[in-house]
Formats: sequence, structure tokens, C-alpha cells
Amino acid sequence: LGGLIKDKLKIKCLYNDAVIDLMRGIRTQLDTLLNLPESEKMAFQLGLSHSLARFKLKFSPDKVDTMIIQAIALLDELDKELNTYAMRVREWYGWHFPEMAKILSDNLMYAKTVKAMGIRKNAKNTDLSDVLPEEIEIELKEAAEISMGTEIAEEDIGNIQQLCDQVIYLTDYRAQLFDYLKNRMNAIAPNLSHMVGELVGARLIAHAGSLMSLAKSPASTVQILGAEKALFRALKTKHETPKYGLIYHASLVGQAAPKHKGKISRMLAAKTALATRTDALGNAEGVTVGLEGREKVEERLRQLEGGQLKQISGKGKSNVTQKKFEKSADAAYNPASDVTSTKKSKKRARDDEGKDDSKSKDEKPAKKKKKKGDEEKKKKKKKKDKDSGEDKPKKKKIKKEKKEGKKKKKSE
Repeated sequence: LGGLIKDKLKIKCLYNDAVIDLMRGIRTQLDTLLNLPESEKMAFQLGLSHSLARFKLKFSPDKVDTMIIQAIALLDELDKELNTYAMRVREWYGWHFPEMAKILSDNLMYAKTVKAMGIRKNAKNTDLSDVLPEEIEIELKEAAEISMGTEIAEEDIGNIQQLCDQVIYLTDYRAQLFDYLKNRMNAIAPNLSHMVGELVGARLIAHAGSLMSLAKSPASTVQILGAEKALFRALKTKHETPKYGLIYHASLVGQAAPKHKGKISRMLAAKTALATRTDALGNAEGVTVGLEGREKVEERLRQLEGGQLKQISGKGKSNVTQKKFEKSADAAYNPASDVTSTKKSKKRARDDEGKDDSKSKDEKPAKKKKKKGDEEKKKKKKKKDKDSGEDKPKKKKIKKEKKEGKKKKKSE
């Protein structure tokens, strides 16, 4: 305290080691010096602790993060409510004028048109130039004349118009809240906002709990922040882990091709972690680290899209340029430099021997087969000759016996 009074207020104040020792002694002997009863002492301590806690809450640097967390949560809820209300208006009024849903795709324009027009019969006499462009207005009026919707009462139109008022009011309030959140993010975390945008930066802070806790997180955690369920499911089932979480909605990741989204999200997470630490712990105001980090990510994105792998940091590998071979005019052929080896290498000699052996093995059985075949043919021929030789004399004998028998019969 003495040092602060001396530096800030420029008041001469004694502040040294002796004063520190004296204050320490007073604090240790405070009970005997004050000589207060036990009940008053407890009340004194309680009041002091309350005032210190109140002072800390009043000047807490983390208190500003709460505004961002609450604003982004309300913004998300407003988006859900707006979508629900707008779809209800379209469905409800669609019974009366179904063609209008195809002509007007914007929810705010639809609600304003329903509020101004009412029943579709009033479309001819209603001036919608403040709400719709001229071409769409003409198309809407033509469709209203030939519409196939059912007729509804004035009371129904009144309720639908009240719902349209809610849609218009919530849309305006959402735009106002977004401007507030944008200004808050640019004031508290300008580097983070420049890297990933105000909405994504606010969601990262809300998911982490505070800007300081986000600054303490490493780049790998920032990359998959918001995809915890998918991460633990992948680890449990032993599948591939997710490559991105909330950072997927950043504009730089959206610009990348699907096959490059993982690389860009990894690099963007690294630069975002540095930007968050600068915002949380740095004293500089405005965008400092974010400009350089975004330029590097954009450069990396251009390199990936162009199919080039250039040097990003000092240790990275640069492109290797292969020069074309050019023959010099002075160079001439030198036959003396040719070396022809007469000796065969051991491996080649082994291969040649193996080939010779295989050839000789293949040839021998072929010859044997031929010999066997010839021998079998010869044996068959011999058998046929024998059989034919044995049969001939037998046939001759039979013929002779028959002739002799005939002669005997004739003589008898």
C-alpha cells in the first residue's frame, strides 16, 4: 500500500523492509492491541470480509465476461423463438393465402406484409412499397386474385397480426442485442473477434466459462471445444476423433474446401489461442496479434487451394526446383572411359547355373517319355502279330477238317 501511494499519488511515504516487518507484527498482535471482546471481534472480522468481497466483485475483471455469456445465451434463445413464431405465422396464414409462402421467403417481410394487408382481398388497395420491392409486390397482388385459400374471419386475422407484431419486435430486439454483443466483444476481446468473429468468439468464451479460462486452454482444446460428446464417443469406440467443434462456424473454416477444413481449423485454433491470451493478459488495446494471425491463416488457405506446399515458418520445407539438363557443346564421347567387366558376378553365375540345371531336368523326362511310348507301341504290335500268327494255323485246320468231312459224305 505504501508503494502504491508513493508511485501513484506522489506522496512521500516511508516504505521499506522495516515497515513491512512492523505491519506483520501488528497483524499478529492485533487481538492484544485492540483488546476487543469475542463477540465484537467476530462482527469486526465478518464486516471486513464482506467489504473485501464486495470490493472484489465491484472491480472484478471477470465480471465483464458474464455480460457476454448472458448476451450470447439470450441471442441463441431469441433465434429459436423467432423461428418458432415465424413458422407459426406462415402455417396459420397459409390456410388463407398459401401462395404467399412461396413468393416471400424472408420471415420479417412476411410478417410485415400480413400486418399491413390483413385479408388477401385488401391486397389490391394496400400499398406495400415500404415493405416489398416493386416486382414482388406486383407478383403478390396477382397471386392474391387467384388464390385457392379458405376464407377466415376478422377475429382470426386480428390474432395473426398480433403474432406478426411479436415477430417484428423480436427481430428488432435481436438486431439490437447483436450490436451490443459486437461492441462488447470488440472492447474485451478484439483479437479473438478479428480471428473467428464476434458470435463464434462469444460462444467459445461462454463454453469455456470465462475469457481467462479460455486463455488457459491449449490450441488442441480450443479446436474441439463444443464437440466433447463426439470426442469421448470416438475414444470409447476407437474411431476417429472430431477435427473441429464451435470453431467450425468461423468464416475462415467455412471458406476452405471439405478436405482442407481439418488443417485450417487446426491452424486457426493455434492462432486463436494466442489471440485469446493476448486479450486476457496483454495491456495493448485494439487488434494486434489478430491481424498477423488471420493473414497467416488466409495465406495457408490460398496455398492449400492452389495445391502448393510452400514454406510457412523458418523450419518448414521449401519447394525443390528441378533444373532441366542441358548438354554442353564442348562435351565429347570418350571411349577410354568405358569399362567392360569380363568376369561374371557371383550372383549372375549362380543364376546361369540354375537355368542350365533346370533345362537339363526338363529335357530328360521328355526323352524318357518318348522312349516309353515307343516301347509300348512295339509291344502292342508284337502281341497283335502273335495273336494273328496263332489264329492263322487254327483256321486252316478247321477248313481242312470241313473239306474232309464233305468228301466223306459224298463218298458215302
